[in-house]
Amino acid sequence: MNNAFQSAVFARRFLSSAAAPSLVAVSVALSPTTLLAQEELNALVWCDHTDPALIEPFEKANNVKVNLKEYEGTGAGLSIIDQSRPGDWDVLVIDGVDVQRAIDKNILAEIPADAVPTADIFPEVRMQANNTRGGKTYAVTEKFGYNTISYDKTKVDPADMKDMTKLWSVKYKGRIAVYDYYLPMIGLTGIALGKATADLTDADLPAIKDKLFDLKKNAKQISDVVSSQTALATGDVDIVFGGGEWLTAGLMKDKPNLDWVIPDQGAVRWAQSIGVMQDSKKKDLALKFVQYILSPEGQSHLATASCYWAMPANQKAGALLTDEQKTSLRWNEQADYLKKTQLYPIPTPELDAKMQDAWTEMLQK
Repeated sequence: MNNAFQSAVFARRFLSSAAAPSLVAVSVALSPTTLLAQEELNALVWCDHTDPALIEPFEKANNVKVNLKEYEGTGAGLSIIDQSRPGDWDVLVIDGVDVQRAIDKNILAEIPADAVPTADIFPEVRMQANNTRGGKTYAVTEKFGYNTISYDKTKVDPADMKDMTKLWSVKYKGRIAVYDYYLPMIGLTGIALGKATADLTDADLPAIKDKLFDLKKNAKQISDVVSSQTALATGDVDIVFGGGEWLTAGLMKDKPNLDWVIPDQGAVRWAQSIGVMQDSKKKDLALKFVQYILSPEGQSHLATASCYWAMPANQKAGALLTDEQKTSLRWNEQADYLKKTQLYPIPTPELDAKMQDAWTEMLQK
């Protein structure tokens, strides 16, 4: 494993275990330094927001300290909020398909529509049905990408990767890692069966579960992001089912053998949104942070954050990305990719529980 990749994996593992920002007041003797202490902003985020290259420009420009708490999975984020005091959090980053859940819980504040650059966002990922309600905006898409197929192009036939069904063939037995997150994997497997993610019901789960079980027979491992990424980069596996630009784009400079593709059948598209917390006591500053993240500068840093790369939602960020970065992200192919991909399944609570049960049953067999 080369030093660049070791550093990337170490950074991701370090960021994944980052402690929560302290929200406990500490008594200190007042001094001129204390009186001039920076204002603080508390944000509940995904790991890409913990990159200093993204956060420090905002902190310096506004003389503010941004305290960041990373979480994985909407359920974990909502649990943190439930266990916090009103006003503890000012900004929330959340899976775009789960914004409505946050609105239901009265977690997000309304954002003035003219305060965010909606017109600059790729039309396909504005996701107004997810980010708005009753004509009011509660969150804005900030970044998006794909759960698809990542692979080592020196060890597989790239033409095979354009046909998702080839992953079920004996040719790739023992050479595949499967990303361990039930929603995109159920969606991606449904697409392989010709099903639309938006139309999935519990009646589709038996066929999807059987298909996943057959894939498991071909897989060497079912693992989290870091383990899947490490296995691909070190050659332990040749393919990651459920990978994408977020898994390989940031490594392609040092690992040019790694690549990703949207197969002919399509893939699953994910998107993350950002919003201001309803109980924040610093809504103006929180909105300013949201505006920075959505600006071309913030978007260029977010797209290439050390934790993972993915497409910036703001099209104007392209002017600040290098040609090499845009090539890794497939900037010029986005129009085609957006047409060929579908959003994560958005199940009801009942269907979500059944999907989790189906995934767990597949893992345990």
